[in-house]
Amino acid sequence: MQTKTANIIKRIVDAVLTVILLFLMAFQVTGDVLHEWLGIGMTVTLILHHILNRKWYKAVFKGKYSPYRITMTAVNSLMLVSIALTALSGMSMSGHAVPFMYGLLNVMTARELHLAMSHWSFIFMGIHVGLHLKAMTAKLKGIGRMIFYAVLTGASGVGLWLFIKSDIINYIFFRTKFAFLDYETAKWLIILQNLAMLFFFVLVGYTLSELTQKSKSFSAKPLIWLGSAIAIGVVMFFALKDSGSGTGFSSEGWNNAPSAKSNTAQSAQNHSFEQSSKVSSGAVNDGFILVEGGSTARLAKNLAGAS
Repeated sequence: MQTKTANIIKRIVDAVLTVILLFLMAFQVTGDVLHEWLGIGMTVTLILHHILNRKWYKAVFKGKYSPYRITMTAVNSLMLVSIALTALSGMSMSGHAVPFMYGLLNVMTARELHLAMSHWSFIFMGIHVGLHLKAMTAKLKGIGRMIFYAVLTGASGVGLWLFIKSDIINYIFFRTKFAFLDYETAKWLIILQNLAMLFFFVLVGYTLSELTQKSKSFSAKPLIWLGSAIAIGVVMFFALKDSGSGTGFSSEGWNNAPSAKSNTAQSAQNHSFEQSSKVSSGAVNDGFILVEGGSTARLAKNLAGAS
């Protein structure tokens, strides 16, 4: 009975973590203050998650390591590091939840680190869920199981397209210092976009679990699902390459249109630097300069004058 209750609590905690994650990656939905408090909530809930799963830590140095166990340990370790760095860098920029920690790290360094590590955390959390997906869907049989993975594959393909279009690869490798947000996208759609991207990495994790676990007979289905999702994402990227720029995905308070290398005057007018607004209001002073919205030409002129 206690084991059953513990499992229910674990599932609730995992569900809460997923919901918080989706909103944390949607700054334009939450705003600055709620974003920080959600980050604190995520940190506390993750601590609870690790307490509930403390047996995993006790067994780390025990027993043999199968390919699946090696994969799981590597993903969990990388996820733990990325989440810790995300929390540390976020608190170092806090102006609301934990303002006494502001400046713990250099603010510019913290901003770059937060942008990269938050996306790595997002990726590893998706893979982590995928590594457990087989157990989570064990009760699905026959046509129900087939429909589930077909829907997951389709959503994952859309998620991969959004991931590529958002230029997140440049974020995770520190090639972009600022992320940009599209505040014109409906809030509910932003959450769905984040969920679709998470689904892609869940599918990656599921495929890894199937390839690394011992089985009497090899099944190519996981590779087919993942290959189909990748094909959908790539086709959508090239087919819709010129259809627009905003995707609504972000981890920090910057307006996000990274895929639009030729931004229109309208998009420039509708975007503003969130951190710069803090400077103008006197909340924090980390060296950023407020640049008012306007046409592309006006924006360029203001930036030139600020430099």
